[in-house]
Amino acid sequence: MARSVIVTGGFGALGQAVAEYFAATGDKVTRIDFAPEAKTALDGALDIGGVDLTDADATKAALGKVVAAHGGIDILVNVAGGFAWETLEDGSIATWARMQAMNLMTAATITQLALSELKKSNAGRIVNIGAGAAVKAGMGMGAYAASKSGVHRMTEALAEELAGTTVTVNAVLPSIIDTPINRADMPDADFSEWVQPAAIADVIGFLASEGARSVTGALVPVMRGA
Repeated sequence: MARSVIVTGGFGALGQAVAEYFAATGDKVTRIDFAPEAKTALDGALDIGGVDLTDADATKAALGKVVAAHGGIDILVNVAGGFAWETLEDGSIATWARMQAMNLMTAATITQLALSELKKSNAGRIVNIGAGAAVKAGMGMGAYAASKSGVHRMTEALAEELAGTTVTVNAVLPSIIDTPINRADMPDADFSEWVQPAAIADVIGFLASEGARSVTGALVPVMRGA
């Protein structure tokens, strides 16, 4: 039976790969993004652009469209987020607030509002995108790592909160993802060591599967280039 899958940040490189994974399995996919429209089409997907996921009303309206079109919500993959590199001494405190909003509050807002529908599912799944860099932050990674560490803690706490329900909550922790933006920002890097978006999508797909029904509260590193 086709599941109703939401991928936030679905218009970006990783979101596109995740959405393509679920579409290929025959699921009903919704891509929700802050950008007004997707650069790459996905046949059969419900695309909802221009959504600020830190805005509860806008998020609630988007979820209403999903439920109306797909009959409910079975899987929520929180890909939406952003990155900034700057030192504390030379950077802006505003960056810390921006990273918290983009990486943590987007996920917290839509997750809270989607919970009632997810709990109706026979096998609800929440998969968050954490970060390997949030386990041990390097120079200039403070604001980003702090926000992704918040995603890790939310994942763990929510998994315990939902114990006894049909919903599992897990996170994947990628290292550097091989995307056009990252290649442009780090042209001298060894791209072969970076994780492919499709490889991350495979892990997310497993965590959303029946085979992972007993896995919850896990922070899964995805760090091998292939």
